[in-house]
Amino acid sequence: MNLCIDQGNSRTKIAIFEGDRLKKHIIYKHFCSSDVERLFSLYPIENSIISSVSNIEPSVVNALHRLSKHFVLCDHTTPVPIKNNYDTPASLGQDRLAAAVGASHLYPSENLLIVDVGSAITYDMVTEKNEYIGGNIAPGLKMRFSILKQMTKKLPYIEVEAEELIPLFGKNTHDAIAAGVIRGTIFEVKGYMRTLAERVPHFGTIITGGNSPYIVKSIESAKVEKHLVLIGLNVILNYNENA
Repeated sequence: MNLCIDQGNSRTKIAIFEGDRLKKHIIYKHFCSSDVERLFSLYPIENSIISSVSNIEPSVVNALHRLSKHFVLCDHTTPVPIKNNYDTPASLGQDRLAAAVGASHLYPSENLLIVDVGSAITYDMVTEKNEYIGGNIAPGLKMRFSILKQMTKKLPYIEVEAEELIPLFGKNTHDAIAAGVIRGTIFEVKGYMRTLAERVPHFGTIITGGNSPYIVKSIESAKVEKHLVLIGLNVILNYNENA
């Protein structure tokens, strides 16, 4: 079994794979070396990989290295099964590259837009020739709600449930903010999809990320894969083990 760890801005997501099959998925608010020890005691894990957008605790790395037959600390020097055409690979978030690897693995020979709706919203493109060609970074949903409160004198911070019905135009301040942020994001995603569909053949969209439920119901043509980054990390781990 493989242990794949994606340490994000606000939480750590882990998955245990047997081959390509995801057997277990857990989310941690704080992931530490004792969690590593416990996972290895509960499951017959042989290999592991960790990717992080922040600083990884050395004790976590030490535990993974000690307990794994094969361990990968994912960074810009880690070999991956797609070509990375980013101008500054050292500054590219490894979660974004892993998502591109996962997308290419799940849908080979397709041009794909990957939309990751997390703390930030990232838009990344991988081609049918397995080439990552770059992407964009935009504020996430909670960031958009927060900035309206921070940068104005009277607008409140609001919270919206993913299943909440969002009007086209709000008739009160809560609904106006909710519609502006949620529908604005949906229109943003659809704008990327519409532009790419005009320029790129055999084109598809994959939506992932913890806040994806807020928008996926309004984008029917997109594929949804909530574990895309972890799938990509599993592919990278296997690729390095077999290299």
